[in-house]
Amino acid sequence: MILGLIPARGGSKGVPRKNVRMIAGKPLIAWTIEAAKQATLLDRVVVSTEDAEIAEVAREWGAEVLDRPDDLATDGATSLSVWQHALSEIRAEILVNLYPTSPIRDDSLIDGVVESFLRNRPTCLATGFVCRFVPFGDGDDGSSDLHGREDVEGFFYDDGNVYVVEAATVHAGLQYGTRLEHYHNTREGNVEIDEEFDFWLAEQVLLRRMAEQR
Repeated sequence: MILGLIPARGGSKGVPRKNVRMIAGKPLIAWTIEAAKQATLLDRVVVSTEDAEIAEVAREWGAEVLDRPDDLATDGATSLSVWQHALSEIRAEILVNLYPTSPIRDDSLIDGVVESFLRNRPTCLATGFVCRFVPFGDGDDGSSDLHGREDVEGFFYDDGNVYVVEAATVHAGLQYGTRLEHYHNTREGNVEIDEEFDFWLAEQVLLRRMAEQR
């Protein structure tokens, strides 16, 4: 069984109550619930939350709700602990984590990520992009002036949009395991809401996409 898990706690600080805040005409969490329900490879779509309002909104938009213990809804609670709780309550072989703070997903994204996971069977797969930022002052000998950003090797940065992980890895107390795979997302899909500017930016993208679909 492939479990689509949407972790959504009520105590967000960067953007208070962001998971139920309206964005482009819907509660933020609704965008992720809709994307998860549209995917054909998820057997169940469950919202993990300790918050009564988030639970009510989640049910209104068609998701199951898993009551999360309060101690797993603090700033210090880890994603791994939330995954472990979900898998202790719901038996699944694969967990697909979908944060509601990444509301921009192409229609084929979730199924594409799961298909890649099933084909290659890593312990964990994450969406993201190659980050080529470099710290200020690197190349103090002047070499940094001779190369454009495309010459920087960079590293893969997981954008928080989709994670797929083997349940066995989570049960073993590991978040990622030893066999990792990358899935390169679109630039728009990289938008992750941590602060007010991100919220504004995501809404502009969603509104534009809605206008293009009319």
